[in-house]
Amino acid sequence: MDSLIRTFSNAQTSRDGYQLAQTLSPDLPQQQLQAIWKSCGQHDAQIVIKRGIQNSTSGFEKLPKDEVQGWSDVYLAYWKAIGELLPALNQAPQSSWTKVYDAWKELLSALYRGYIGQGFEAWSIPCLYVVAKNLRFFALKADEERNNNVAAGDTSGQIFQDDFDPESEQNQKLEDCARQLNRIFTLCLNDRAPLEESRKWGIYYIINLLFKTYFKLNSASLSKNILKTLSAYRGDMPPLSAFPKSQQVTFKYYEGVLCFLEENYFQAEEHLTQAWSLCHKDALKNKELILTYLVPCHLLTTHTLPSQKLLEPYPRLQKLFLPLSNCIKKGELHAFDLALQQGEDEFVKRRIYLTLERGRDIALRNLLRKVFIAGGFEESKVEGGPRVRRTRIPVAEFAAAISLGSKQSLETDEIECLMANMIYKNLMKGYIARERGFVVLSKSGAFPGTGV
Repeated sequence: MDSLIRTFSNAQTSRDGYQLAQTLSPDLPQQQLQAIWKSCGQHDAQIVIKRGIQNSTSGFEKLPKDEVQGWSDVYLAYWKAIGELLPALNQAPQSSWTKVYDAWKELLSALYRGYIGQGFEAWSIPCLYVVAKNLRFFALKADEERNNNVAAGDTSGQIFQDDFDPESEQNQKLEDCARQLNRIFTLCLNDRAPLEESRKWGIYYIINLLFKTYFKLNSASLSKNILKTLSAYRGDMPPLSAFPKSQQVTFKYYEGVLCFLEENYFQAEEHLTQAWSLCHKDALKNKELILTYLVPCHLLTTHTLPSQKLLEPYPRLQKLFLPLSNCIKKGELHAFDLALQQGEDEFVKRRIYLTLERGRDIALRNLLRKVFIAGGFEESKVEGGPRVRRTRIPVAEFAAAISLGSKQSLETDEIECLMANMIYKNLMKGYIARERGFVVLSKSGAFPGTGV
C-alpha cells in the first residue's frame, strides 16, 4: 500500500492522470496485488488508507478534506476489489467473477461520486477510463462463468420467475455494465467547466467502450443514440483529432459500421477509410475488422474488388471474399450463389450478407458485358469509316447467357425484368425494345465504369 500511496502522491504533484490511473489498474503483477491486499486488514483498511493519503499530500499540495475522503473511498473500494480478484485469478474455491464485477462496480461508483461532489479534477479522467474498461472485462468474465455454470447444470445463481427468458440472462452483467458506462458518459458530457479543465476530455474513451459493449449485446441501434447526443454537443467538444490515434480509429470504425448497417454506404466508406488510414501498420487484427466492412462498401460504391495483394496478410478475409470476387469478375452467377451460400453463416455473423448479396448485380453486369463484347462490330455506314460495336443485341442472346451462367431456365419476362433493373441501377445504359425483342445499348459507355 505504501508504494501505491507514493505513486498517488507523485501523480497528484505532477498532475499526471495516466500515472494516477495505474494505481487503479488490476493488471499489476500478482505479487504486487498480493502485497497491496496484505498491507492492511478488514478492521483498519479505511483508517490506514485515509491516513496515507492525508500524509502523502501534506504541505503545499495538500488536498481539500472532501477530496481526501473521496480518494480514500476510491482506494478502499480498490483494495476490496483486489480481495475478490486474487482468488478468482487463482481459481480458488468460492471465488467468483461475479463478486469481482460487483466489487469493481463499487470502485467505479466511488470514482463517480468523487467527480460529482468531492472535487476530483478533470486531469484525473484517465482513472475513469481504466476502471470502466476493466469493468467491461469483468462483466464478460462474470457472464461467461455464469453461462458455463448453467450449462453444467448449476442453477444456484439463477432467479426463477414466470416467463423466464434465458437469452436475457446470458449477458446480465454486461447489460448492467452498459448502464454504468452510460452514467460515466453523462458525467463527462454534462460538465460545464471550461474546455481545458473539462471532463469532456474523457468522452471518446467512454463512447468507444459503449460502442464495444452495445455491439457485443447485439444492440448496435443504441449506439445511434450516442452519436445523436454527441452531434448535439459537437460545438462544445474537444475535436476528435486531439485524442490518441487508437481512440480515433476505434470511433471512426464504429461510426462507419453504423452507417454500413443503415445502408449509407458512401458515408460508411468515408469513415472506414479514415479508420484504415489512421490504423497502425502492424495492427493486423484491427485492419482486418475495418476491411470486413470496407470491401463490401467499395463493391457497392465503386464496383471495385479487393486485390490478392491487399488480402494477402488476412487469410480469413481471403477465404471470405476471394471466391466471391472471382465469380463477380468472371460473371459466373451460379458459382456466385454457391460461394454466398457456403459463407452464409460467417457473412450473417459479420452483418455483411445482404450487402454482399447485391454483388450479384455486378456479376450479372460483367456477364452481360461479355455478351455485348462477343457481339463484335458492325460495318460503318460511312465508307472507310471506323467500325462500331453492335449495340442492338437480341434479348435471346442475353437470355442464353443468363440461363447458362445461373444454370436456370428463365422466361423472357424474367430476363427483361433483370435487364430493366440493370438499366435502372445505371449498371447498363440503353433501353428494351420489347416489340422487336432487342436491347438497344448506348454507343458510348454501354456499361458505365468498365471502359466499354
